Amino acid sequence: MHFLFKAANIEINGVTLTFRKQNSPIQTFILIFLLITSATRAQNIEIDSLRKELALHTKKDTARVNLLNDLAFAYFSSDIPKSIEYLDESDALADDIDFKKGKARSIYIKGITEAIQSNFEKALENYNEALNIYETIDNKTGVANCYNAIGITYKNKGELRKAISYFEKSIRLEEEIDENIDSRALINLGATYEDLGEFDEAISYLKKALLIAKKNRDEQLIAYSLNNIGTVYVAQGNYPLALEHFKESLYIDEKLGDSLGIAYHLSNIGQIYRTQKSYDKAMAYFKKSLEIHKRTNKKQGISQVLSDIGTIHKENGNYKSALDYYTDALRISRQIGAKNGVPYILINTGEVNLALKNDNLAKQFYTEAKKISLETENKKTLCEAYIGLAKVYENQKEYSIALKNVLKANEISKEFGFLKNQMESAKILSSIYNETGNYKKALESHQQYKILNDSLFNKENVEKIAQLEYEYKYKQALDSASIRELKLTKTVMSTSQDLAKTKQSYLWAVIGILVISILLGSMFFYQKFHSIKAKNKNIITEQKLLRSQMTPHFIFNSLSVLQGMILNKEERKSVTYLSKFSKLLRIVLENSRDKIVPLIQELDAIDNYMILQNLDADPPYDYSLVVDENIDINQFLIPPMLIQPFIENAIEHAFTADQEYREIEIHLTFEHRKLSCIITDNGIGIDTTSNKPNTKKKSLATTITKERLEILGKDFKVPSGITIENRKKGNEQGTKVILIVPYKIIENS
Repeated sequence: MHFLFKAANIEINGVTLTFRKQNSPIQTFILIFLLITSATRAQNIEIDSLRKELALHTKKDTARVNLLNDLAFAYFSSDIPKSIEYLDESDALADDIDFKKGKARSIYIKGITEAIQSNFEKALENYNEALNIYETIDNKTGVANCYNAIGITYKNKGELRKAISYFEKSIRLEEEIDENIDSRALINLGATYEDLGEFDEAISYLKKALLIAKKNRDEQLIAYSLNNIGTVYVAQGNYPLALEHFKESLYIDEKLGDSLGIAYHLSNIGQIYRTQKSYDKAMAYFKKSLEIHKRTNKKQGISQVLSDIGTIHKENGNYKSALDYYTDALRISRQIGAKNGVPYILINTGEVNLALKNDNLAKQFYTEAKKISLETENKKTLCEAYIGLAKVYENQKEYSIALKNVLKANEISKEFGFLKNQMESAKILSSIYNETGNYKKALESHQQYKILNDSLFNKENVEKIAQLEYEYKYKQALDSASIRELKLTKTVMSTSQDLAKTKQSYLWAVIGILVISILLGSMFFYQKFHSIKAKNKNIITEQKLLRSQMTPHFIFNSLSVLQGMILNKEERKSVTYLSKFSKLLRIVLENSRDKIVPLIQELDAIDNYMILQNLDADPPYDYSLVVDENIDINQFLIPPMLIQPFIENAIEHAFTADQEYREIEIHLTFEHRKLSCIITDNGIGIDTTSNKPNTKKKSLATTITKERLEILGKDFKVPSGITIENRKKGNEQGTKVILIVPYKIIENS
């Protein structure tokens, strides 16, 4: 079971899909590989987006602090050193500009990085420091988040009642500030009650959390709710239902790129397969989970999975290997002070020593497990510790002490519904009573054992049947389509027979309804057809424009120039030329994928294009780019590659071969809600150019751009258009192109 940290200003999307068919070992490895690579890809997309935004936002302000914190949070589950690097910069900047809220969040995320590494005391120090800052600035949401995180840390330390008190504080505070509770604290509260063996309380809180997560459409919290409900079903022995919840949750976390969530889900699914004795499948899931925990340095997770692998070896009779894994798991858990997982490892180690006839060693492990289980109020491990001690004392023929322990185990197992523990304690009781001569109680206990064994056997049969039903569910769904078709056919035939017997008026009514339906359907189809046609026209226009941009002539000419430089051994010049050319191609390709891009990116592309042209131009072009002061090039978003084709036209067609002074000027203005781009040159003029050969491409690009501007103007709901005129009208030489560019403005948050 795992717990949740709250992230502000992080948008996470996912799609729920239930895996129903169990995989072969080879399929299992393939599935896990795809999950992890897809998860990494999703996480990288989010990180790349934040890094680009940070690169554009160089101002030392609160927005940059928030971006640094967001990047740190995005990295914490995959690259802790990188996360710390962003947090250090965020912390320093927050101090410089006295941004207390940003500093508090930076310290809070540092606490998360410590918690992931199981450095619980350092994590608590950070959370409490962040809590104090949030209280100082009266930020109740931040305070609630810190309460939740402190509760998680105490839970991982094994101080469950203390953890519950902090989760309840977090929930009360969120309700007090009239927020929609996002269910994190509810999930953690339910998980803690499960560890206490109080399953009714656990299910109540977890189902409430799931409803809230679905209402808020928060895919990450849906995944965590499903996972934790699944662990409760495991504790209750309902493995098929638990497996459904785990796989559904795993798929969502894969879509979200939540590495830690994936690691826990893989481990949970592995435990289900281990319980079903599908050891190859279980081992595949455990090893992949261990790989993720090691990569993220999640020591508590490493300890848990090592223990799980040890249990597979124990159940296969490989006791030496089992002891090696349990020893490593126990060492790590003790090192980080995670009491909650220690009793499970101690009990398993005791069982191995019991099997190896090392009764005294087994007794030591069971005794320590009992002590810690009493401290942490873990009823499940306490019950198993008593059963283990009863077995040891029975082997040593200390029947009175063995009886005392098994009676305690029987009492706990009945109170909390641990069916297998009830059966095991009844079996031990029968054996002890038989050895001590109390044959009546021995018979009663044996009969109770048989009843419980039959009950458990029937329960397992029911679970196997349920599992088979899950596997055939999709097949039945496919078959049901044929059944529905058959029913529909029968219905149509029955309706036809009934219509023949009805009065003429009803027949005309049906015909009228059909005619109206056909007319309405035709109207809908007509509207849909025109909508699709308009979209297709837009797509075709975009494709034409892409073909008209960055002509093959320019690309091949650039490569020829580069080849000449290399052959002439102009190494420095060729490196510069190649660098500019590759940068320009990258910008063009990146911009072509987006419908709108920041104005600064478009200007950067134009600037690189002109630098590249001038590297080999003789004489070079006198190029200038002027942007009015009232235009913020970071806030304006425009369609990409609108301006460059006209600059390329000017270079290719505007100047004669013998013209010595060549001037191209670009001027951007913003007046009366119109963003204008004026491109002027001192060439031969539009009239002369139009009479030159090879102008078909130029006019085609202009036509396509006009079509594109018309479509974009409607989409953006702003003026747009294009005008080309000869500068002779103003007694000047050359051509003037006026583009009215569609735009959007990013509002400052």
